[in-house]
Amino acid sequence: MALTDAANDVDNALTRDGFRGHSFENAFGGALSFLRRTYTKDLMDVDLAVTGIPFDQAVTHRPGTRLGPRAIREVSTLQACDPPYGWDIDPMLDCNVADYGDLAFDYADIPAFPKAVTNHISGILDAGAGSLCLGGDHYITFPILRAYVKKFGPLSLLQFDAHSDTWPDDDMARVDHGTMFYKAVKEGLIVPERSVQVGIRTVCENYMGVNVIDAREVHESGTVAVVKKIKSIIGDHQTYLTFDIDCLDPAFAPGTGTPVSGGLSSAQALHILRDLKGLNMVGGDVVEVSPPFDVGNATAVAGAHVATELMCLYCYNKRERA
Repeated sequence: MALTDAANDVDNALTRDGFRGHSFENAFGGALSFLRRTYTKDLMDVDLAVTGIPFDQAVTHRPGTRLGPRAIREVSTLQACDPPYGWDIDPMLDCNVADYGDLAFDYADIPAFPKAVTNHISGILDAGAGSLCLGGDHYITFPILRAYVKKFGPLSLLQFDAHSDTWPDDDMARVDHGTMFYKAVKEGLIVPERSVQVGIRTVCENYMGVNVIDAREVHESGTVAVVKKIKSIIGDHQTYLTFDIDCLDPAFAPGTGTPVSGGLSSAQALHILRDLKGLNMVGGDVVEVSPPFDVGNATAVAGAHVATELMCLYCYNKRERA
């Protein structure tokens, strides 16, 4: 990259020919998309579709996650000019990654929302692409999993979070960001013995058989040991990866609905994700970024970097299994 490239490079999200290439336009200007990827509603030849789900209804404390997708896209412009650090694959050059825009839904018709999400993701999967979703509160993962299981069958869930989200709730129509993985186990969407929750630091009486690596274990055993343990549990099983930004300590991600002290640092999280290279990941999401509670945008920056790691994990897996 030369700094002078910005003199002629602009609006790549709308003007790029095809899907591949870095973007050297000014980070503070231009048409927004995640990592300046080509914006399209045509998924022919797309490997991975990045899509926003700006839903903010089910949180138990602070609102604002509906603004998460926009904030993540905005700060991702700082990453669009270089290959992702620490990887031997560059999805911006080696894969067809597109920004598919946001889910359309009636904000006043909450009961219709879950099906809208499932249909949206099913459309992406039916086109032959994978999805990388930018949330939105964490409830969105539940209807996303319903779409994935239609195609892949029951999945391993790799969840980075401060909370287990397995509090009991047998009302499957109820929209709540603290009960959806209880429901996912009940519906047979995930295989609990092949699933892992990382970063947990709140009490839940029933983890529904899901393996837990709590925050203290991460801090005491180190990231290398955590990665080894995750791989030993999941093996080669097809995996959906969900990252609640409150997995990070509020010092690194203050802008979230339910912050909990004692969490992972952004460095720990990124090291774990990077070292999971080879995970049989079929899709993922980053959720709970709430920009109104972080004037410095550190939370969105963390979210954008996590999303980039998920993109790399997905594209590496796709390349190695082609």
